[in-house]
Amino acid sequence: MMQQTSMINHTCITDHALFQAIRSGKIKLGGNKRLKIFGRLNCKSGKRMKRYNRVFFVSEEEAIAEGYLPCGHCLRKKYIIWKQSTRK
Repeated sequence: MMQQTSMINHTCITDHALFQAIRSGKIKLGGNKRLKIFGRLNCKSGKRMKRYNRVFFVSEEEAIAEGYLPCGHCLRKKYIIWKQSTRK
């Protein structure tokens, strides 16, 4: 059975609904759908991306399940662990 994702495209949510979802904890992470990278909502790198490339996740597990990698800036330790696990 496939796990249903709750990934949200930034272009598919109003600013008001987005702020409510962040405040309520329904959105905890942001990602770049073109680069397949996820990170914290306050990451400088994430704030620079185009709205149409931005997606939001409920959890880290969801982002990873969707094939996204941790951000090398705001999730540095997790990025290093991922990087080391991909080397053979």
